[in-house]
Amino acid sequence: MTMLSRVADTLYWMSRYLERAEHTARLLDLHLHLMLDQSAADPQARWDRLFASLHLSQPPADMHESYAITRWLTLDIYNDSSILACISAARENARHVREQISSEMWEHINRLYFEIKRHDLTPVWYDQPHELYRAVKEGVHLFQGITDSTMSNGEGWNFIQVGRYVERASTLAQLIDTHFQHFANIPLNQTITDDFLEWVSLLKCCTAYEAYCKVYTAEIRPDRIAEYLIFNSDFPHTIRFSVDWIYQGLQSIANITESKRAKHVNRLAGKLHALLDYSSVDEILAAGLHEYLEAVQTQCGQIHNAIYSAYIIYPADDFI
Repeated sequence: MTMLSRVADTLYWMSRYLERAEHTARLLDLHLHLMLDQSAADPQARWDRLFASLHLSQPPADMHESYAITRWLTLDIYNDSSILACISAARENARHVREQISSEMWEHINRLYFEIKRHDLTPVWYDQPHELYRAVKEGVHLFQGITDSTMSNGEGWNFIQVGRYVERASTLAQLIDTHFQHFANIPLNQTITDDFLEWVSLLKCCTAYEAYCKVYTAEIRPDRIAEYLIFNSDFPHTIRFSVDWIYQGLQSIANITESKRAKHVNRLAGKLHALLDYSSVDEILAAGLHEYLEAVQTQCGQIHNAIYSAYIIYPADDFI
């Protein structure tokens, strides 16, 4: 039986919002750590890079201090891009489809929302701000584990996976692009000596520092970082891994639903899959990393639109 488009849409966005909250928490946590080491660095430049990495416009004009910006990005429910707003939106989506998810999933996302909502940033800011972000990251990771352990791997589960990895592929491409543009004038094939912490932080933003070191040792080179974060197929926070899951998830949904419109969205997913399959880091660095990563984001947007055309907003006679 084909899932209602409303349910598919809700599960898809529930997953995207949670992935967005976890990604924002990770970047903010590392940003605040770097602030402790920024000595001569311009704090406003770092904030600008963080906003660009998150694909956000600048905060309201009256927000200049780090505390105010951090609170706006973390706990301001009226800022749609804040961590709390994303978790709230994910919880609201989950509430609408409680009959489609497990009781354990609902209980956990409900508990996570109230745990984050009860925080006041003022005491947290002066005591342990990183504990708040750890709670967000661990809460989202636990929800993903509960989902995999308590939900049948059918159509709904696949929409959850596709939502997570469409979000992840797009945000990773934006993060990597922003970082490499900021350090565009350095040799990409040489070991980093200056700005070493900045490049390590990029890997840590993707939870990939330890995994990278196991492949390349602790020698930090921009070309190797780009190769790992874009093309590695085994590590969960790389573009290639995310695209593989998008491709597999959409294939599974097409097989279950037998949608006449699945061909277009699967073709787009296959096109993005091929972009990763038939490229090398040397080629994309020579041709333009920025253009390549923009193409990844554009194709993620096209896949999102095609998902809506195929499964969310479709003529009733498309399914027999």
